Amino acid sequence: MSENGQTGKTPVDFWFDPLCPWAWMTSRWMLEVEKVRDVEVRWHVMSLAVLNEPKLDELPEKYREAMKHAWGPVRVVIAAQQKHGDEVLGDLYTALGTRFHNRGEGATREAIAGALEEVGLPAELIEYADSDAYDTELRASHKEGIDKVGQDVGTPVIAVPGSDGRQIAFFGPVVTPAPKGEEAAKLWDGTLMVASIPGFYEIKRTRTQGPIFD
Repeated sequence: MSENGQTGKTPVDFWFDPLCPWAWMTSRWMLEVEKVRDVEVRWHVMSLAVLNEPKLDELPEKYREAMKHAWGPVRVVIAAQQKHGDEVLGDLYTALGTRFHNRGEGATREAIAGALEEVGLPAELIEYADSDAYDTELRASHKEGIDKVGQDVGTPVIAVPGSDGRQIAFFGPVVTPAPKGEEAAKLWDGTLMVASIPGFYEIKRTRTQGPIFD
């Protein structure tokens, strides 16, 4: 690490809500990329609950109900970040996501408490699941990511260097299962390639299978 605190690695900013299975898949891909390319992921919080606030009336009832319970996990994560620093986000996200998604425990209070214990964070952070104490900071972190990419997206959001070094942000990439090894590297190289093209915005196709957790 240099004197100014920079590692020399390519920074990748990643916004996630721990509830989102697709963000989880993408995040596991980015951890693979860290192994095969000289990059460093910087984790940030965004919120499905905040994202969907303006359009709650348009959502199916089942999804509307789910959004009522979407606040708890992300509030615990932002509280952990505010009280213990950015450096706890990656490990806490991994612990939460492994329980929520891979183990199928769901975003229960017990799963959140288990994740906190696993990464050595204070058990009392669980109380922030029902608190709006850090909602201002949560909304600010969410807005930072959305401002980079635009409103008509979901989670995750990643921001990578464009051709002139300035960040270009995208929703996704949406993948299942998460690519590993050389496949992870190829997808990363392709992400940088499209980010280098002025005026590139979107590639998309219909998803034909759900998240494959492995």
